[in-house]
Parts: sequence; C-alpha cells; structure tokens
Amino acid sequence: MSQPQISISQDLPSEDKQQEALAYLLQAERDAVRPPTGSFALSENPVRHLGVIGTGTMGGGIAMNGANIGLPVTLIDTSGEALERGMATIRRNYERSAARGRISAEEVERRCSLIRPRLALEDLADCELIIEAVFENMAVKQDIFRRLDAIAAPGAILASNTSALDINDIAAVTSRPESVIGLHFFSPANVMKLLEIVRGDHTAPQVISASLAFAGAIGKVSAVVGVCPGFVGNRILFQRQAQAQRLLLEGARPEQVDTPLRDFGLPMGPFQMSDLAGLDIGWNAETSKGETLRDRLCEAGRRGQKSGAGFYDYDEQRRPRPSAEVAALIDEFIAASGHPPRSIDAGEILARCLLPMINEGAKILQEGVARRGSDIDVIWVYGYGWPRFRGGPMYYADQLGLEQVIAGLEHYQRATGSDFWRPAPLLSELAARGASIADYQPPAQGDQ
Repeated sequence: MSQPQISISQDLPSEDKQQEALAYLLQAERDAVRPPTGSFALSENPVRHLGVIGTGTMGGGIAMNGANIGLPVTLIDTSGEALERGMATIRRNYERSAARGRISAEEVERRCSLIRPRLALEDLADCELIIEAVFENMAVKQDIFRRLDAIAAPGAILASNTSALDINDIAAVTSRPESVIGLHFFSPANVMKLLEIVRGDHTAPQVISASLAFAGAIGKVSAVVGVCPGFVGNRILFQRQAQAQRLLLEGARPEQVDTPLRDFGLPMGPFQMSDLAGLDIGWNAETSKGETLRDRLCEAGRRGQKSGAGFYDYDEQRRPRPSAEVAALIDEFIAASGHPPRSIDAGEILARCLLPMINEGAKILQEGVARRGSDIDVIWVYGYGWPRFRGGPMYYADQLGLEQVIAGLEHYQRATGSDFWRPAPLLSELAARGASIADYQPPAQGDQ
C-alpha cells in the first residue's frame, strides 16, 4: 500500500486552537443534555428509590452513583455470595476514597447503609428507576424484563445498561415499551463521567427527560442516542479497532500502533484498551479455533491485564512491555497471508485509525442515531478519553477539512479495493457545498 494522501500529525494545536476546542466542548455538553423535541423539561431528578440488578463491576458502580447522592438503592443478585462480594467491593471503593481524604469514615457508613442487598426482584416494586446490569446476553436480559414488567410500579422506568444490544428487542417482551430505555454507563460506573442514554422506538419523551435529569443528579455528562449495534461510542470504536488489527497483519507491532495515538492525546491505544477490558470478552474457549490473533492469544492464556499478559506482557504494577511471544504470533499470521511485512509510519497509523472513526460518525449522523456531531464528540471525550483540547472526532474532522478527510478515505479505498473506506454520503454532501459537520441539521421531521 502506498503512503496516504492525508498525514495526520501528532503535534499539539496552538494554544488559541486548544482554547477554541475547549469552548466548543463546553457548549457541546450543554447542547447534549437538552431534551429532544417533544420531551419534558424536568428541573429535578424524579427518582427517589433506585433499583439495580447485578452486583458485578457495573452494577456495583451504578449502585454507588445512587448512594452518593443520598438515594436508597435496592441491589439485586441471584445468590447471597454474589451480594456479599458486591457489597464488599462497594465498601472497599468507598474506603479507598476515605483513605484519600475525599469522604469521611462516617460518609462511608452512610453510603453503604443506603444500599440494601436483596435476592428477590419483587423487592424492586417501589423503585421509580430500575437498571439491569447483568452480562451481555439478550435471552437473559429479556427474561429479566419480562419479570420486571409484572413487578414494577406503573410509570417506573425500566433501563438496561447494555453496551450494544438492541433496546427495542428488550422492550418488546414487556407490555410497556414506552417505559424502557438504555442507560449505558461506562466502566468503572462510579468513576466515568459519561452516560449514553439510548432511546428505543417507543420510549416515551418523559422517560428520556427523566433519564437526563437522573444523569445530571448523579453528576454524569449525558447524550441521547438511537438504537444500532454498539450505539454511538462503541460503533465508532469497532471501526478503529478493525483497522488497528489490520495494521498488525501488515507488519506493525501493538506498541507501534498505540504510541502515535497516545502521542495524539488519547490515554491509551487500541491494544492497551483491549488488554484493560479483557481479550476474552465475547470469546468462547469451546468454539475457538485459532482463526484470529485474539483467539490464539486467549488460547495461550493471554487474556489481558487481569492474566498478566495480552497484547503486552505486564509486571506486578500492570505496566505494559512489548511481548516477544506476541511478535512471533503476528509474524506467523503475516507469513500465512503471503504478504511480506512492511514499515508503517506514525502518520499512516493515525490516518488509518482516525479516518474510519470520522466516517462512521458521519453515517451515524445521517442515520439519525445521533442528533448532532457535537453529541458524538461529548461521547468520545467523556467515554473514551478523546483529548479535550482536540474537541472530539467530529470537531477534529472540521479542523482537518472535510475535503482532506474525503481525500484520505478515497485514497485507502483505491489502495485496498475495499468499500470499508467509501466516504459517507453526508461527508461528500457537506464538502460539496463548503459546509462543515457543525453546520449539519437533521431532517425536518424532528431530532428524536
């Protein structure tokens, strides 16, 4: 593959440009929490009692968000042992905060006392908001929502913390799809600022408004999005991760891909992120056939930071270092492909990782999954660590110039022969009339 027509620089913007990006982002946050057309403007959080199903990392963190603002929380799991583990983790998290001087020892006890561990879903009957936070399995989630439908009070909001599954399919098993919504917290839920609010086809306007008010009360930055695989944040992430994997199979090493993205301002690159999340998420040992690099890594016990090895090797402090074993595995895949490895510079790595993100964001906008480009930017700044001083991927596209973005996409489309790189129609339309993503207005039928 020849060199790209667009070379993305890691250099910092000027101080004036950074200030402009920060001012843009401040307005973007304000715009993102405005209720969609037809919703209700709520001045305060309507939730007085929060229910959470699941005591894992996400469920426990969500419960802490409620207790932090003084809400009684009913925390549900299927076994006493799971509840004990979950409550122990919550207490440890609060005790760490106390040790750092952020809260008092008395506050630790007060917050823990607000969280009531229970085994029966029926104990959620008096909750205004119930958030399901079990593992990503549609059948399991649908079973929970069928049962909640018979238990929850009239008018209660039934929310799923799913990060990618179809909210409409979950809502369809209830008699009240207007009460069902996605509340996608980011891990760890008690720390990360973003809440992706996912409206289903039938979600009532007042449910969206109430969810926005709840998000504000617990200190989250939120954005309302529509239903599609991965919603907004993860859908864009999938495109970047796909190119990162391709780069390995052309000759790059994990550290060679991650370093330019960190230098660009992201907290970690694609492979550090994968190791942190766990390479075995969605992987099945029984069906794995070593067909992908991830399969081989998981089969070798390299599951990420938690196992001390993934794309990187990790020491006792979980500090990454390049792995000779991973390099050998990559070389095996390259040799099997029949294409010799090549040297790939930082400019190409950035272009191949960032351009697909911009392109997918434009598709999301055109489909109406996001209401505005700035909502996408809020999601990526607060959910994935996009550098604030660069404003977000859609703002960054406008700074590069849409004609330059399209030139880069078309270059890779020609070089690879793949429609993966075909520019989104919205980019071409905006560029043709000299407009920017910031200028884009959704169709007249409304922004919900």
